[in-house]
Amino acid sequence: LWLYPALVVILLALLILGDPGLIDSEKTWLRRATSLLVVVIVVSNLWSAVILVHGIFTHAQFYEDAYQLLGIGAIIWTINVIAFALWFWDVDGGGPARRVAQGSWADPAFVFPEMEIDNLVTAGWFPRFIDYLVLSFNTATSFGPTDVAVIKRWAKVIMLTESASALVLVILVLGKA
Repeated sequence: LWLYPALVVILLALLILGDPGLIDSEKTWLRRATSLLVVVIVVSNLWSAVILVHGIFTHAQFYEDAYQLLGIGAIIWTINVIAFALWFWDVDGGGPARRVAQGSWADPAFVFPEMEIDNLVTAGWFPRFIDYLVLSFNTATSFGPTDVAVIKRWAKVIMLTESASALVLVILVLGKA
């Protein structure tokens, strides 16, 4: 039980010490630590969803209360949205430091509408975490990217994973509750 929070705290401390500013340092170990942190959060949350689904199918006592079930499902879904937003933010264009150094168009996995509408957006626009959070929220609620084009296959697989987990959570938790 203590291993997950300890690992997250250690990785967060390393990230803060490694780049305490605006995430503009392009260091290999820092990039790997960020990716490891995101993967740990995503995998542990997906495991929580598996445990929740298993409890629903096995009629676990813990999941018989509709309010408790909805609460647990909402927490897992919310963490899922935040975790996948972090993942999108971390991998798009080689990560936030590379996007700052080379620009949004260097090697995008996601093409945001702002990247194509020059006359409505301020010069030098680049996606920030809020843009990835909206992308993740839309993926978890509409089971698709809505206004963002996904142009890399691996990014499509990540989005598929988020959509599938959100769909399973919504259907099973609401159905059981």
